[in-house]
Amino acid sequence: MNEPGFADEFVSLVQCRIAIMGLGLMGGSLAMALHGKVREIIGIDPDPLTLQMAEDKRVCDLLDSHPGNLLKTADLVILAMPVRKIIQVLSELPGLHSGNLIVMDLGSTKVDIVNAMSCLPARFDPLGAHPMCGKEKSTLAAADANLFKGSPFVFTHLERSSKRACNLAEQIAEAVLSKPLWLDAETHDKWVASTSHLPYLAACALAAATPIEASLLASSGYASTTRVSTTSPDMMLDVLITNRINVLAGLNAFRQHLDDMQTYLEHKDFTALKGLLHQTASHQEEILTAKQQAGLP
Repeated sequence: MNEPGFADEFVSLVQCRIAIMGLGLMGGSLAMALHGKVREIIGIDPDPLTLQMAEDKRVCDLLDSHPGNLLKTADLVILAMPVRKIIQVLSELPGLHSGNLIVMDLGSTKVDIVNAMSCLPARFDPLGAHPMCGKEKSTLAAADANLFKGSPFVFTHLERSSKRACNLAEQIAEAVLSKPLWLDAETHDKWVASTSHLPYLAACALAAATPIEASLLASSGYASTTRVSTTSPDMMLDVLITNRINVLAGLNAFRQHLDDMQTYLEHKDFTALKGLLHQTASHQEEILTAKQQAGLP
């Protein structure tokens, strides 16, 4: 960016005042992971109980329920909240901070967020982000400073993103022991539909299809397969709405494989079924091997 205040000079993470808006699982974990590695962590959350817990845990240096009180002192603001709430807050940022500000988000989808970021006034320096980690519980009580360790931290570069913002993003990834991965918003949303959003829906469908009377036989395999079905429906609805087309494509592919399995069973074509099962097992191994070859655990 060529605007005043957005020179491409190096900005040291240790000198930054970072405001994190939203102290749930992701925002709280990031605050914990960055604590002591930056000049100041400012925590902003509207929930009094969350703020009290953050104070008790000493998650942040400063806390407030309203962004207007503390945000103006920040060098970087990180939006850690559901996707549509991030988009709403982006529209409100110009009235909350009057100077130059680096803006990053942790949203689970990127296209709609990046489009909203592109509408910010020129004094803002935006960059999309999405750490590829998490838990099914989304509250501060589940936050963990080691949550990001070893996981990909996806960053989405806008045309207007400055070199200093991109460099600062990579410093954050290094500080929380994750691995930076740069993707365009469209590719991110397409891939994450298959690796995150579709598995959530599949887990929900499996949980819904399981009769209560079978509960005595619900072993560790069942628990691990359905675990993500307990993720906050409110949060996941935002994800599904903002990545609807990619999720629908994933559902169509998933349904085709289920249809094939059902057809083979109905026609007692166990040879074809066995071949399909071997094929899917091999494909899963290829995916995990490729991930390991990329240096990811």
